[in-house]
Amino acid sequence: MVKKGDMLYAWTSDADLAAKAECGGAVTGLLKFALEKKMVDAVFAVKRGQDIYDAVPTLITDPKELNQTAGSLHCGTLLLSKLIKKYLGGASNMKIAMPVKGCDMMGILELAKRDKINLDNILMIGVNCGGTVSPITAREMIADKFGVDPDTVTKEEIDKGQFIIEYAGGHKGISIDELEDEGYGRRSNCRRCKVKVPRQADLACGNWGVIGEKAGKATFVEVCSDKGAKLLDEATKAGVIKTEAANPKGIEIRKKVEGAMFKLGDKWRRRDFADLSPVLWDTINKETSRCIKCYSCIENCPVCFPNEDGLAGKSLMVKDGEVPPKPMFHMRRFAHISDSCINCGQCEELCPMDIPLALFSHAIRAEADNTFEPKLGESRYTN
Repeated sequence: MVKKGDMLYAWTSDADLAAKAECGGAVTGLLKFALEKKMVDAVFAVKRGQDIYDAVPTLITDPKELNQTAGSLHCGTLLLSKLIKKYLGGASNMKIAMPVKGCDMMGILELAKRDKINLDNILMIGVNCGGTVSPITAREMIADKFGVDPDTVTKEEIDKGQFIIEYAGGHKGISIDELEDEGYGRRSNCRRCKVKVPRQADLACGNWGVIGEKAGKATFVEVCSDKGAKLLDEATKAGVIKTEAANPKGIEIRKKVEGAMFKLGDKWRRRDFADLSPVLWDTINKETSRCIKCYSCIENCPVCFPNEDGLAGKSLMVKDGEVPPKPMFHMRRFAHISDSCINCGQCEELCPMDIPLALFSHAIRAEADNTFEPKLGESRYTN
């Protein structure tokens, strides 16, 4: 009987799925089982588009199509949470299962607090995340640092501190630290993130801590809710998923990997935030002077919404048609999300003027956490 708190190694019994998926295919196998058994109406996930740099959101109702979503896309920087509200009615009349990164999970939880998503209808299978790489940065990095035509790359992964690619001529890996010291590597918000194991999902899955003969062939699964326990228990009893108790040494290794990621996140926070205070507002005013008021930051933020009149970010203090807008335009938005920023990076990733908006909003959130709730930044989403 699977129960909340269990830590297991899991893998699919479907040989075809295991060959296509990663780490034994447990995540895809569980999603497929949930859909086949009508535990959910659909699976909301990401599939590869034209290439590894093109991540496409997809809603799947036919279990046979789930193999399209197998594998990871570190160069796809989509945030799924707000899409549930925008296109799927907030899951008000549909039960949805979905794989989630830490920022996807945090976005869903924040939206649920605002009654924009029905959390009871969401089944979250969390996946450990060391970070994602902007598609544009990835292509430049692969060409400049790896000396490889990015169009020939068929697979990428982040493993053991390296960014690894497979391409027509073989495979190659370079240290993430080396890449990031030269301005490449993960998105800046991902470097600062400390939600690496998404424990407020129903299951937290990944390859950290899988050792011995199961290394590369199974997924480490931490059961985080009764809903997650039910899914894994029923899938195991049906023979769709096979499990065994996690190796105690593997559990310790997983803990150490997560601890190392925390320290790395702290390092990047110290580095990124160092030059902001006490001149944070001066820096914000200077950087946001490029703003063209396209509203992309508001449209793509999972915790920022228009008021009842649909006038997102507008007030008597912000004149219509004024470009660039007065600093109050951005300061009001930062104040609006200061206690809720999840550091997903979408505002910065999609800003056409390359304004470091995620850096500013994360710095404000982190400062507030440190001032008013010293432990909040570390524990809010990791308990």
